[in-house]
Amino acid sequence: MPDRLHFTDSDESNELIATDPLALLVGFALDQQITVQKAFSGPLALRERLGRFDAETLASADLEPVFRARPAIHRFPGSMARRVHDLAVHILRRYDGDAARVWTDAADAQSLRANLMGLPGFGEMKVASLAAVLAKRFGVQVAAELVPSHPTLGDVDSAQALADYQAGKRAHKAKLALAAQARRAAPEKAPV
Repeated sequence: MPDRLHFTDSDESNELIATDPLALLVGFALDQQITVQKAFSGPLALRERLGRFDAETLASADLEPVFRARPAIHRFPGSMARRVHDLAVHILRRYDGDAARVWTDAADAQSLRANLMGLPGFGEMKVASLAAVLAKRFGVQVAAELVPSHPTLGDVDSAQALADYQAGKRAHKAKLALAAQARRAAPEKAPV
């Protein structure tokens, strides 16, 4: 079990997301249309602003003003406040507030995948990336089968590895955008 993950510039944030399973899940929930660093700094910002960080606190608080306070926790504070609230409610109801049970209760890769897909705001890409982190950083055996072949946050073990991962991700997105642009520019072929 690592004492920190290297997803932010803050040692305190990196420690929180490595040692608190709910913080890790909230970081993944926030990891959308903002930098990895900003997303995974969100749990610490929530803890600082709320005074506590647990599923019950997140589920019972009015999170929108907490997300909107400057500096905003996310560029979409309203929708992300709802997403984090819904995630906390799910963890409370389904796992009695113990976020680690999302993976410790999973008997195999398929049940882990179902547990992860059941989390509010988690789709295929987040599931694959979180599975990679669980398998590669935390040694969760049932997650190994879900790890994709491409680089993910599971490969990040230092600040330099994070920079390399983000550069690779930008290059991959640029390549996909060029391919999409080429498809749109190609003339349609008439049916034969």
